[in-house]
Amino acid sequence: MVDDSRLAVKAARGDGRAFEKIVDRYQKTIYNVAYRMVQDEEDAADIAQMVFIKVHRNLDRYDSDRKFFSWLYRIAVNECLNHIKRRRHEVVADRDYAVTRHSPWDDVARGERSELLEGALMRLKPEYRVVIVLKYFLEFSYREISDIAGIPEKTVKSRLFSARQEMRDALMGLGYRR
Repeated sequence: MVDDSRLAVKAARGDGRAFEKIVDRYQKTIYNVAYRMVQDEEDAADIAQMVFIKVHRNLDRYDSDRKFFSWLYRIAVNECLNHIKRRRHEVVADRDYAVTRHSPWDDVARGERSELLEGALMRLKPEYRVVIVLKYFLEFSYREISDIAGIPEKTVKSRLFSARQEMRDALMGLGYRR
């Protein structure tokens, strides 16, 4: 398997197959990051598409001495944050983030818990949501999150601490009881 850095260098030189391999390798993951950040399938698909457009346009700026996935995820996180900022202006001020319930025949316990988590996640500030998604959904290390988000490791840890506190408060506000 060709490593990401080599694929990026080949793609930057015009190798379309190399770029296709990058897209194939990371398309689902980038979509999942975007979905976790914006909680909308269409928006997540649009964000993922924009990420790969930006990656393709900026491959000549990629530093092959650094990890490719950190560079790619940084672009994805920035695109998600930009989308959230744009949407903030479009969303009605008192939008209801209440959790909707499914029929009793669904997997109630897991489904409700998942909905509560998604509702709480969406109540977080975007900079907190990013670190929660990268740490707990994608299981990146503090160092990797630092590289992706472009912030020091201490800031990652601090934001995670604050984000967990806000998640707890949001979950309690949504009716979650241990």
